[in-house]
Order: sequence, then structure tokens, then C-alpha cells
Amino acid sequence: MPNLSVAPPNRTQLRRAVTSSFLGSVIEYYDFLLYATASAVVFNKVFFSSLDSLTATVASFGTFATGYLARPLGGVIFGHYGDRLGRKRMLMLTMTLMGVASFLIGLLPTYAQIGSLAPIALVVLRVLQGVAVGGEWGGAVLMSAEHATSRRGLWASFTNAGAPFGMVLSTAALTGTAALMDEQAFLSWGWRVPFLISIVLLGVGLFVRLRVEETPVFEAARQRVSRVPLLDVFRDHPKTLLLAVGVGLSAFVAQGTLTTYLIAYGVRAGFPRPAVLNALTLSSALAVVGIIGWSALSDRIGRRPVVLVGAVLMAGFGFVLFPMVDSGSTAVLAVALVLGQAIIHPLMYGPLGALYTELFATGSRYTGASLGYQIAGLGAGLAPLLFAQLDASTGGSTTTISVIVAACCLLTVACVLALRETHRHDLTTVAPGAPAGQVADTAKPSSA
Repeated sequence: MPNLSVAPPNRTQLRRAVTSSFLGSVIEYYDFLLYATASAVVFNKVFFSSLDSLTATVASFGTFATGYLARPLGGVIFGHYGDRLGRKRMLMLTMTLMGVASFLIGLLPTYAQIGSLAPIALVVLRVLQGVAVGGEWGGAVLMSAEHATSRRGLWASFTNAGAPFGMVLSTAALTGTAALMDEQAFLSWGWRVPFLISIVLLGVGLFVRLRVEETPVFEAARQRVSRVPLLDVFRDHPKTLLLAVGVGLSAFVAQGTLTTYLIAYGVRAGFPRPAVLNALTLSSALAVVGIIGWSALSDRIGRRPVVLVGAVLMAGFGFVLFPMVDSGSTAVLAVALVLGQAIIHPLMYGPLGALYTELFATGSRYTGASLGYQIAGLGAGLAPLLFAQLDASTGGSTTTISVIVAACCLLTVACVLALRETHRHDLTTVAPGAPAGQVADTAKPSSA
């Protein structure tokens, strides 16, 4: 067995890595989820104005889904080079790609100005967003997890916590902009402002990332990198990859339901748009605390128990979510979103950063973790589109939607039970999901 040394723990670099991963995730998801909110309240009127209201909403969610379809591609591309060249380089590229694509969305002409070219250009930029965020997550999680020598669940969770915080910023940006002007001005040019701000956030994010060093785990294994990490994942970890997808799928279906579909559903149910967005902002802010808290708990009791409890609770919650929204009470709507997004969903979602990291060996970890996470992430993009179509075909019945959410949660339960517990696994040794007898990556480092 090779005896490659790992650099001793560096607390300064760990803090920088966690900070850069959190801020990078905030910026990436500000851009990515800003599109989600805009697709529910703006794009159906700006880019699909020739369609009736419900069909325009379906079309708008369709362009939203293309970003999720592109995320596995981003995971493969940036995962390949991240496993060969290093995590840091790829993270600089993913952030730049996302910032530029979002900025250009803010400059797009509308359907009224250039016709069908407008939604086509929107889809192209959305695909670039998807490729960027597909490569971002794996690298950001690994930067924190591979710098850490203890409490990996806690430190890796800051990347996942960046997603709801990015939602807070994006929703607040749209809500604040809409509040400062009338409906006509907002649909004419006001919605563009939050997208144009992306270029400023890009500069801040790049500055922070430049100060973070490459992870010691990758540096120790640099001489043993794989030529084709994707082939290694398919050859050595096929079962692990499939189980990883199943573990995360329900979390993303729930995320798409709570943060995207429910916005359009709530507005159609009669709630003022600001009321729905304010409830979403509140639940997203509290979700940051939930993700970090439940992830820290997973360091103590394991990833599997935390995710299992979340999946079981979400399976039941899916059947009371829509009746709560249909109550017509703004307070009940807010409670529904807080329960779903800030308490139950973080149980399923928070530990995924550490869990996915722990399932794969160093030489293919960026690729494997990214691919598993991003394929599961298709649930967040496709669920709102599917649910909008079901809504249109069933005349507003939500029972089928609740059944789908519950079925995805039961799949997660089965996949979690099929995995070994990973929270005590050493990242410098072979991953738990790899075939027995496979050579370890490096020797174990001293614990911090």
C-alpha cells in the first residue's frame, strides 16, 4: 500500500475553504435560483407572452428545467478536470461561467422585441447556467471536506447552506425591485436588475477563491490521478452511483416543489405575489440554520439516520402541504413553507455534501460526487414542469403530486438502507462503496 503523506491540518485554509465554498455557493445559487423565481412570476409574461397563462407557465418551467438537464454534463466536464488538475482551478471557471451567463440574461431582448429568438437565447444561457452549477457543487463541497479532518458534515454543509441563502438573496432582489415600481415597469425592465447584479457578485467571489489553496487530500494523491475519472466511477462504483442518485432524488423533488412550483401554485390560489415570495424568503433564511444544524448532528449519529428521518417526514408532509396552501391564510402558507423547507427538507439535503464526498475515492471523487448529485438534481428541475402539466390536465388536483413526492421519498429510504454508514470514513483511504480489496489512496492523516 502506498504511503503518501497528507499535509498537516491548516485551520486558516479550512476557514478560507469553507468561506469560499459558502460564498461561491451563494453566488452560484443566487444566479441559478433567481431564474427559478423569475420563471414562476416573470418569464411566462416576458418571453412566452404569445401563450395563454397556464401554457406560458408550463413553457417557462420547461426552460427552467433545461438548466437541471445540463447539470450532469457540467458535473462530468468539470469533474473530469477537477480530478485531474485540481479542485480550485475548476471552481474559478464555474463561477465565471455562471456570472457571465446570468448577466447576459439580464440583457436579453423580450419576445415582443425579437420574437422566438428571445426564448431560444434564454434556453442557451440557461444551459450554460446548468453546466456551471453542475461543476460548482462538487468542487465546492470537496474544497471544504478535503480540507477538514473532523466534523466533515458540518464544514461540507456550508456549500449546501449556500443554496437557500442564494434563494433568499434572489427572491429578495426580485421582491425588492418589484416593490419599487409598478407592474408595467417591473415587467419592462425592473426584473433585469437582479440579473445584472451578478457581475458584481462574480468579482467578490473570484477575489475570495483566489486566497484558497488546493486541498491537501488532492495534493497527496496528485501523482495517482486517473486518466478517465468517469470510467473509474462506472467501473468501480456503479452501484454506489445509482444509490447516490436515489438518496438525493427526493430531496430535489421536494426542493423543486417547495421553492419553484409552489410559487406559481400559490399565486394562482389567490395569494398576492409578494406574500408568496416573502414566505419563501423567510423559509429559505431559516433553511440555512436547518441545513447546518442537521448536518452537524450527522457527524455525531451518522448520515443515514438523519436522511432517513427527513425522507419519512417529507413523504407524509407532501399530503398536507397543498391543503395548507389552499386554506387561503398567509400565515398558514408561511408555516407550510417553514415546516417543509426549513425543517424537514434540510434533514434530507444537509448531510448530502459530506455523504456524497465519502462515497468515492480521491481520484474520481469530484466526478462521482458531482454526477450522483446532479443526476439526482434533475428532480428539482423536472418536478415543477411535471407538476404544472399535471395541474393543467387534472384541473387543479394535487393528490397525484403528493403521491409522486411520497414515492420518491420511499425510494430514498430504500437507497439509504442499502448504503453503509460513512460518517467515520477517512477520505484518504478507499471509499466505502468501492470494491473490496481496492488499494487505498493514501495513508491516514493525523486527526484534528
